[in-house]
Amino acid sequence: MKDVLAASRPFSWINTAYPFAAGYLMATGGRIDAALIVGTLFFLIPYNLLMYGVNDVFDYASDLANPRKGGIEGALADRSAHPRILWAAVAGTVPFIAVLLALGSLAAGLVLALVVFLVVAYSAPVLRFKERPVLDSATSALHFAGPLLYALVLAGAPLTARTTWPVLVAFVLWGMSSHAFGAVQDVRADRAGGIGSVATVLGAHRTVVAATTGYLLAAAVLLVQPWPGVLAALLPLPYAVSTARFWRVDDDDCERANAGWRTFLWLNLVVGFAVTMLLIAIALT
Repeated sequence: MKDVLAASRPFSWINTAYPFAAGYLMATGGRIDAALIVGTLFFLIPYNLLMYGVNDVFDYASDLANPRKGGIEGALADRSAHPRILWAAVAGTVPFIAVLLALGSLAAGLVLALVVFLVVAYSAPVLRFKERPVLDSATSALHFAGPLLYALVLAGAPLTARTTWPVLVAFVLWGMSSHAFGAVQDVRADRAGGIGSVATVLGAHRTVVAATTGYLLAAAVLLVQPWPGVLAALLPLPYAVSTARFWRVDDDDCERANAGWRTFLWLNLVVGFAVTMLLIAIALT
């Protein structure tokens, strides 16, 4: 049980449950119903167990050689626990998915199916989207923006609204930038292990430049929102500043970027609080 819990990355649970819950509540005017409760619980634990559990099992060989694994940045469960992790991931997600499909529309069901598919496709054998440069970052971004998109479709919110599409686009840009920067620290290790990523293709320096630019673009997109939503444009800026600190990193010292990744982990908590305050302000406007 301990291995299963560790594989779900408890520190990251909020990163997927919060976008769904916040998006659904904002889209429905604060309605609390079965869809909100079931969806939030699904994206809190089962979804993360599926995402990270599949990753830990099929990345086990390369993770053994990665000194970062075995803690907050990734579980390192013994091979004997792998079947248990996979079974728990399937058993934990299927009932929630079945209920959500019954509660939502066809469009919502298709979005949910896409989100779950991308979670599995990222690490599963043959598909391995995580080893397809650029697609790896896009898929990773949708792991976090996907729950928000699903919440909006489930609630019947208009995706083309001025208060909606900029948030979705900015969230994807933020997610792609975050994934790309996270891959910088593993450039040498991934190349040695024959693993491809956006960072192994672009190189450490150019990936940092791309990630920093992505954060700035996310901020720019949010400027089109009405007041007070436009204040959200400030939220990607701390990430851009943090990432820009490693502007001069290169392939030979790519591991230096790990300090920036650790900053990213706690920065999420601070920015998440700011998002909450902004959502309250918007709701009261």
